[in-house]
Amino acid sequence: MGLILAPLKKEKVNAWKDWAKSFSGEQSQAFNEFNKKHGLTRHDAWLAETPDGPVVVVLHEGPGADNFMQSVAAADGPFENSFKEKVLEFHDMDISAPPPGPAPVKMISSD
Repeated sequence: MGLILAPLKKEKVNAWKDWAKSFSGEQSQAFNEFNKKHGLTRHDAWLAETPDGPVVVVLHEGPGADNFMQSVAAADGPFENSFKEKVLEFHDMDISAPPPGPAPVKMISSD
């Protein structure tokens, strides 16, 4: 399972909402194929408001979840390229580059 917290530019919230809605609308087939191609069985996103501004919380599940971002970064398909452009536009995240800072450390588990 992969979990990402991505700060969202305040001025991009409505555009991000429209983009997110398109995954269950006009882009649903392409989004489903994209997830299947990259080994995801679940790809959910929540918009959360924090004192520091909006944040998108993304959950990835499936055999490709642990390497999803690297897989998309290495891909050169039209959906992947558009996805990378939107992530950069909305979150200032270049998924082709290593993430800044250390990886999250799991501190509590019910396992």
